[in-house]
Amino acid sequence: MKSCLPPDPNPTAPLTALPANSCDAHCHVFGPANVFPYADDRSYTPPDAPLEHLVALHDFLGFDRGVIVQASCHGTDNTAMMDAIARGAGRYRGVAIVDDHIDERGLTALHDGGVRGVRFNFVKHLGGAPDMAVFWRVLERVKAMGWHVVLHLDAGDIVELQQVLSRIEVPFVIDHMGRVLASQGVEQEPFRLLVALMRDNPLAWVKVCGAERVSVGKRPFDDAIPFASTLIEAAPDRVLWGTDFPHPNISKDMPNDGGLVDLMFRFCPDEALRQRLLVENPARLYDFA
Repeated sequence: MKSCLPPDPNPTAPLTALPANSCDAHCHVFGPANVFPYADDRSYTPPDAPLEHLVALHDFLGFDRGVIVQASCHGTDNTAMMDAIARGAGRYRGVAIVDDHIDERGLTALHDGGVRGVRFNFVKHLGGAPDMAVFWRVLERVKAMGWHVVLHLDAGDIVELQQVLSRIEVPFVIDHMGRVLASQGVEQEPFRLLVALMRDNPLAWVKVCGAERVSVGKRPFDDAIPFASTLIEAAPDRVLWGTDFPHPNISKDMPNDGGLVDLMFRFCPDEALRQRLLVENPARLYDFA
Protein backbone atom coordinates (compact mmCIF):
# COMPACT_ATOMS: atom_id res chain seq x y z
CA MET A 1 0.00 0.00 0.00
CA LYS A 2 1.39 3.38 -1.01
CA SER A 3 2.19 5.95 1.66
CA CYS A 4 1.83 9.59 0.70
CA LEU A 5 4.36 12.30 1.44
CA PRO A 6 3.29 15.12 3.76
CA PRO A 7 2.50 18.52 2.25
CA ASP A 8 5.09 21.28 2.09
CA PRO A 9 5.23 22.54 5.69
CA ASN A 10 6.28 26.06 4.67
CA PRO A 11 3.70 27.58 2.32
CA THR A 12 4.75 30.91 0.91
CA ALA A 13 2.53 33.95 1.34
CA PRO A 14 0.61 34.65 -1.90
CA LEU A 15 1.99 37.61 -3.82
CA THR A 16 -1.52 39.03 -4.23
CA ALA A 17 -4.35 39.01 -1.70
CA LEU A 18 -7.41 36.88 -2.46
CA PRO A 19 -10.82 38.55 -2.75
CA ALA A 20 -13.22 38.38 0.19
CA ASN A 21 -15.18 35.12 0.45
CA SER A 22 -12.71 33.22 -1.73
CA CYS A 23 -13.32 29.47 -1.66
CA ASP A 24 -10.81 26.64 -1.81
CA ALA A 25 -13.16 24.37 -3.74
CA HIS A 26 -11.07 21.19 -3.43
CA CYS A 27 -9.34 20.23 -0.21
CA HIS A 28 -9.28 17.25 2.14
CA VAL A 29 -9.10 16.29 5.79
CA PHE A 30 -7.37 13.03 6.69
CA GLY A 31 -7.90 11.46 10.07
CA PRO A 32 -6.38 11.72 12.58
CA ALA A 33 -6.33 7.95 12.18
CA ASN A 34 -6.69 7.27 15.90
CA VAL A 35 -10.01 9.13 15.82
CA PHE A 36 -11.19 8.60 12.23
CA PRO A 37 -9.58 5.38 10.91
CA TYR A 38 -8.76 4.95 7.24
CA ALA A 39 -10.64 2.40 5.15
CA ASP A 40 -9.23 -1.13 5.17
CA ASP A 41 -9.42 -1.36 1.37
CA ARG A 42 -7.73 2.01 0.69
CA SER A 43 -5.13 2.22 -2.08
CA TYR A 44 -2.90 4.68 -0.19
CA THR A 45 -2.25 5.84 3.36
CA PRO A 46 -1.90 9.59 3.84
CA PRO A 47 -0.23 11.35 6.73
CA ASP A 48 -2.81 12.71 9.15
CA ALA A 49 -4.10 16.13 8.05
CA PRO A 50 -6.88 17.09 10.46
CA LEU A 51 -9.12 20.15 10.34
CA GLU A 52 -6.69 22.24 12.38
CA HIS A 53 -4.08 21.94 9.61
CA LEU A 54 -6.59 22.98 6.95
CA VAL A 55 -7.88 25.96 8.92
CA ALA A 56 -4.33 27.18 9.57
CA LEU A 57 -3.53 26.97 5.85
CA HIS A 58 -6.72 28.75 4.82
CA ASP A 59 -6.16 31.51 7.36
CA PHE A 60 -2.60 31.96 6.10
CA LEU A 61 -3.51 31.98 2.39
CA GLY A 62 -6.65 34.09 2.81
CA PHE A 63 -9.49 31.65 2.06
CA ASP A 64 -12.73 32.38 3.89
CA ARG A 65 -14.48 29.27 2.58
CA GLY A 66 -13.67 25.75 1.52
CA VAL A 67 -15.16 22.56 0.09
CA ILE A 68 -13.90 19.42 1.82
CA VAL A 69 -13.92 16.55 -0.65
CA GLN A 70 -14.15 13.02 0.72
CA ALA A 71 -11.11 11.07 -0.42
CA SER A 72 -10.92 7.38 -1.20
CA CYS A 73 -8.68 6.63 1.80
CA HIS A 74 -11.72 7.14 4.05
CA GLY A 75 -14.08 5.24 1.73
CA THR A 76 -17.78 5.76 2.36
CA ASP A 77 -17.21 6.68 6.01
CA ASN A 78 -17.72 10.43 5.80
CA THR A 79 -17.36 11.00 9.55
CA ALA A 80 -14.07 12.93 9.45
CA MET A 81 -15.38 15.25 6.76
CA MET A 82 -18.69 15.80 8.55
CA ASP A 83 -16.92 16.53 11.83
CA ALA A 84 -14.73 19.10 10.07
CA ILE A 85 -17.69 20.84 8.43
CA ALA A 86 -19.55 21.01 11.74
CA ARG A 87 -16.57 22.48 13.57
CA GLY A 88 -16.06 24.95 10.73
CA ALA A 89 -19.33 26.64 11.75
CA GLY A 90 -20.47 27.55 8.20
CA ARG A 91 -17.04 28.02 6.66
CA TYR A 92 -17.07 24.65 4.88
CA ARG A 93 -19.23 22.53 2.61
CA GLY A 94 -18.61 18.93 1.63
CA VAL A 95 -18.65 16.36 -1.15
CA ALA A 96 -19.33 12.83 0.11
CA ILE A 97 -18.61 9.33 -1.14
CA VAL A 98 -21.67 7.10 -0.83
CA ASP A 99 -23.01 3.88 -2.26
CA ASP A 100 -26.60 2.85 -2.78
CA HIS A 101 -26.84 1.32 0.69
CA ILE A 102 -27.34 4.79 2.17
CA ASP A 103 -30.95 5.47 3.12
CA GLU A 104 -32.98 8.68 2.96
CA ARG A 105 -32.19 9.48 6.59
CA GLY A 106 -28.49 9.18 5.81
CA LEU A 107 -28.72 11.47 2.78
CA THR A 108 -30.73 14.01 4.74
CA ALA A 109 -28.16 13.97 7.54
CA LEU A 110 -25.39 14.62 5.02
CA HIS A 111 -27.34 17.49 3.47
CA ASP A 112 -28.16 19.05 6.83
CA GLY A 113 -24.48 18.72 7.73
CA GLY A 114 -23.34 20.71 4.69
CA VAL A 115 -22.85 18.16 1.91
CA ARG A 116 -23.90 19.30 -1.56
CA GLY A 117 -22.47 16.62 -3.83
CA VAL A 118 -21.17 13.08 -4.21
CA ARG A 119 -17.91 11.94 -5.73
CA PHE A 120 -17.12 8.96 -7.93
CA ASN A 121 -13.61 7.84 -8.75
CA PHE A 122 -12.71 6.40 -12.17
CA VAL A 123 -8.92 6.77 -11.84
CA LYS A 124 -7.25 3.44 -12.50
CA HIS A 125 -4.54 3.60 -9.85
CA LEU A 126 -7.20 4.32 -7.23
CA GLY A 127 -9.32 1.32 -8.16
CA GLY A 128 -10.86 2.27 -11.48
CA ALA A 129 -14.46 2.77 -12.55
CA PRO A 130 -17.29 2.21 -10.09
CA ASP A 131 -20.18 -0.17 -10.53
CA MET A 132 -22.16 1.83 -13.08
CA ALA A 133 -25.50 0.47 -11.90
CA VAL A 134 -24.71 1.93 -8.48
CA PHE A 135 -23.52 5.15 -10.13
CA TRP A 136 -26.83 5.72 -11.89
CA ARG A 137 -28.92 4.78 -8.85
CA VAL A 138 -27.02 7.21 -6.64
CA LEU A 139 -27.31 10.00 -9.21
CA GLU A 140 -31.07 9.50 -9.39
CA ARG A 141 -31.30 9.87 -5.61
CA VAL A 142 -29.08 12.94 -5.30
CA LYS A 143 -30.93 14.64 -8.13
CA ALA A 144 -33.88 14.97 -5.76
CA MET A 145 -31.55 16.55 -3.18
CA GLY A 146 -30.42 19.28 -5.59
CA TRP A 147 -26.84 17.97 -5.40
CA HIS A 148 -24.17 17.53 -8.06
CA VAL A 149 -21.66 14.77 -8.79
CA VAL A 150 -17.88 15.14 -8.85
CA LEU A 151 -16.04 12.88 -11.30
CA HIS A 152 -12.39 11.99 -10.72
CA LEU A 153 -11.22 10.83 -14.15
CA ASP A 154 -8.10 9.91 -16.03
CA ALA A 155 -7.63 11.79 -19.32
CA GLY A 156 -8.55 8.72 -21.35
CA ASP A 157 -11.85 8.44 -19.50
CA ILE A 158 -12.99 11.71 -21.07
CA VAL A 159 -12.85 9.94 -24.42
CA GLU A 160 -14.31 6.63 -23.27
CA LEU A 161 -17.15 8.14 -21.20
CA GLN A 162 -18.61 10.56 -23.74
CA GLN A 163 -21.93 8.72 -23.81
CA VAL A 164 -22.05 8.50 -20.01
CA LEU A 165 -21.36 12.21 -19.63
CA SER A 166 -24.11 13.05 -22.09
CA ARG A 167 -26.64 11.08 -20.00
CA ILE A 168 -25.97 12.78 -16.66
CA GLU A 169 -28.94 14.89 -15.57
CA VAL A 170 -27.40 16.70 -12.60
CA PRO A 171 -24.56 19.22 -12.58
CA PHE A 172 -21.26 17.35 -12.78
CA VAL A 173 -17.78 18.56 -11.94
CA ILE A 174 -14.64 17.20 -13.63
CA ASP A 175 -11.75 17.12 -11.14
CA HIS A 176 -8.26 18.45 -11.87
CA MET A 177 -8.78 19.50 -15.51
CA GLY A 178 -9.51 15.86 -16.32
CA ARG A 179 -5.92 14.93 -15.43
CA VAL A 180 -4.83 15.67 -18.99
CA LEU A 181 -1.10 15.56 -19.69
CA ALA A 182 0.64 18.82 -20.52
CA SER A 183 3.21 16.88 -22.51
CA GLN A 184 0.54 16.07 -25.09
CA GLY A 185 -0.49 19.68 -25.70
CA VAL A 186 -3.81 21.47 -25.85
CA GLU A 187 -4.72 19.71 -29.10
CA GLN A 188 -4.81 16.24 -27.50
CA GLU A 189 -8.16 14.51 -27.92
CA PRO A 190 -9.12 14.33 -24.22
CA PHE A 191 -8.59 18.06 -23.76
CA ARG A 192 -10.38 19.00 -26.98
CA LEU A 193 -13.36 16.93 -25.83
CA LEU A 194 -13.24 18.50 -22.37
CA VAL A 195 -13.27 22.02 -23.81
CA ALA A 196 -16.18 21.10 -26.12
CA LEU A 197 -18.02 19.61 -23.16
CA MET A 198 -17.61 22.83 -21.18
CA ARG A 199 -18.80 24.95 -24.08
CA ASP A 200 -21.78 22.79 -25.05
CA ASN A 201 -23.17 21.21 -21.88
CA PRO A 202 -24.63 23.64 -19.31
CA LEU A 203 -24.45 20.94 -16.61
CA ALA A 204 -20.67 20.53 -16.97
CA TRP A 205 -18.26 22.16 -14.51
CA VAL A 206 -14.50 21.74 -14.19
CA LYS A 207 -11.89 22.38 -11.52
CA VAL A 208 -8.91 24.20 -13.00
CA CYS A 209 -6.68 22.94 -10.21
CA GLY A 210 -4.34 19.97 -9.94
CA ALA A 211 -1.69 21.75 -12.01
CA GLU A 212 0.94 19.46 -10.48
CA ARG A 213 -0.97 16.46 -11.87
CA VAL A 214 -1.13 17.97 -15.36
CA SER A 215 2.44 19.27 -15.47
CA VAL A 216 5.40 17.32 -16.81
CA GLY A 217 7.90 19.26 -14.72
CA LYS A 218 8.50 20.68 -11.29
CA ARG A 219 6.92 23.62 -9.55
CA PRO A 220 5.76 26.23 -10.38
CA PHE A 221 3.99 23.99 -12.99
CA ASP A 222 3.59 26.78 -15.55
CA ASP A 223 3.08 24.26 -18.37
CA ALA A 224 -0.46 23.78 -16.96
CA ILE A 225 -1.35 27.43 -17.57
CA PRO A 226 -2.67 27.05 -21.19
CA PHE A 227 -5.05 24.29 -20.09
CA ALA A 228 -6.49 26.22 -17.16
CA SER A 229 -6.86 29.48 -19.04
CA THR A 230 -8.56 27.74 -21.99
CA LEU A 231 -11.13 26.11 -19.69
CA ILE A 232 -11.83 29.40 -17.90
CA GLU A 233 -12.42 31.07 -21.25
CA ALA A 234 -14.71 28.23 -22.37
CA ALA A 235 -17.04 28.37 -19.34
CA PRO A 236 -16.24 31.22 -16.95
CA ASP A 237 -19.42 30.62 -14.93
CA ARG A 238 -18.72 26.90 -14.39
CA VAL A 239 -15.11 26.77 -13.26
CA LEU A 240 -13.77 26.19 -9.74
CA TRP A 241 -10.32 26.22 -8.19
CA GLY A 242 -8.81 24.58 -5.13
CA THR A 243 -5.51 23.72 -3.52
CA ASP A 244 -6.03 19.93 -3.24
CA PHE A 245 -4.35 20.22 0.19
CA PRO A 246 -2.74 18.06 1.56
CA HIS A 247 -1.93 16.72 -1.93
CA PRO A 248 -2.41 12.95 -1.72
CA ASN A 249 -0.78 10.65 -4.26
CA ILE A 250 1.86 13.09 -5.34
CA SER A 251 4.53 11.27 -7.31
CA LYS A 252 6.05 14.40 -8.83
CA ASP A 253 7.28 17.58 -7.12
CA MET A 254 5.23 18.39 -4.00
CA PRO A 255 3.51 21.74 -4.62
CA ASN A 256 3.75 24.73 -2.33
CA ASP A 257 0.24 25.94 -1.57
CA GLY A 258 1.16 29.62 -1.71
CA GLY A 259 2.87 28.94 -5.04
CA LEU A 260 -0.32 27.35 -6.34
CA VAL A 261 -2.26 30.51 -5.45
CA ASP A 262 0.31 32.56 -7.37
CA LEU A 263 -0.02 30.16 -10.32
CA MET A 264 -3.79 30.69 -10.28
CA PHE A 265 -3.24 34.46 -10.58
CA ARG A 266 -1.02 33.84 -13.61
CA PHE A 267 -3.57 31.76 -15.49
CA CYS A 268 -6.50 33.95 -14.38
CA PRO A 269 -5.15 37.51 -14.40
CA ASP A 270 -8.54 39.16 -15.01
CA GLU A 271 -10.07 40.39 -11.74
CA ALA A 272 -13.69 39.83 -12.82
CA LEU A 273 -12.96 36.25 -13.92
CA ARG A 274 -11.16 35.58 -10.62
CA GLN A 275 -14.21 36.81 -8.74
CA ARG A 276 -16.31 34.22 -10.56
CA LEU A 277 -13.71 31.46 -10.16
CA LEU A 278 -13.06 31.97 -6.46
CA VAL A 279 -16.25 33.52 -5.08
CA GLU A 280 -19.37 33.53 -7.23
CA ASN A 281 -19.20 30.08 -8.83
CA PRO A 282 -18.50 28.09 -5.64
CA ALA A 283 -21.03 30.15 -3.70
CA ARG A 284 -23.68 29.18 -6.24
CA LEU A 285 -22.80 25.50 -6.54
CA TYR A 286 -22.18 24.88 -2.85
CA ASP A 287 -24.98 26.99 -1.42
CA PHE A 288 -22.87 29.36 0.62
CA ALA A 289 -24.94 32.14 2.16
